Amino acid sequence: MVTTPAARITLLDGFSLETGPAPHEGAVRGRGCALSPGVQRLVAHVCLAERTARPAVAGLLWPDVLDEQALASLRSGLWRLRRAAPGLVEVSGEVLSLAGWVRVDVRELQAWARRATDPGSDVEDVALPDVALRGELLPGWYDDWVLLERERLRQLRLHALEVAAGRLAAARRYAEALEAAHLAVRAEPLRESAHRTLVRVHLAEGNPSEALRAHRLFAQLLRDELGVAPTERMAGLVRGLLPGRPGRVAC
Repeated sequence: MVTTPAARITLLDGFSLETGPAPHEGAVRGRGCALSPGVQRLVAHVCLAERTARPAVAGLLWPDVLDEQALASLRSGLWRLRRAAPGLVEVSGEVLSLAGWVRVDVRELQAWARRATDPGSDVEDVALPDVALRGELLPGWYDDWVLLERERLRQLRLHALEVAAGRLAAARRYAEALEAAHLAVRAEPLRESAHRTLVRVHLAEGNPSEALRAHRLFAQLLRDELGVAPTERMAGLVRGLLPGRPGRVAC
């Protein structure tokens, strides 16, 4: 019986490659699968780009050498990759792409974000992603293309968490909604939209004191870190919550 190859590439919280004959037969696990740093970067770029041309990859990964040298380094990297993980990256003419049987955590995160922000999706599709999908993209890597992609994914995750929190609260799944809101706040403590989401979830659950507390903590954080006050949009959420002070903004 011929088994179907299987592999999973992790880019969140660090690079790793797990390979095996098939998921149900048990993967042979190895951090980085003995790939050199250069080959890891090649694999990571193909994962993030999905389909990319040889010259583009060579120029991006080896920017400080002549084109011919960069292409030679790419050929060497592909050769080493084929020896370590055959078939992982497919080459069709000048185009490189990841094999269809390879799973990538970043792609799973993006798929969840699309479901969470799609108004037509079921609330079950909004359920928070696995803990493994909550890390930072390739920490310790400072290539320009990694930094740009890291920021894009950070914003994507934050926006999706805020939307998910609102949708879960509307479905009265308050515990999950609060977790999503807190994840967004933890990821970017000075992001007001994340704190507004947290306050709204507390209010939706009928906990005005918690909403007021969340607002006060954020207001104090802003004063300490930036010397500014929350926006009127934030202040309006808790206006009138203080007993005997209708219309007063609680900061």
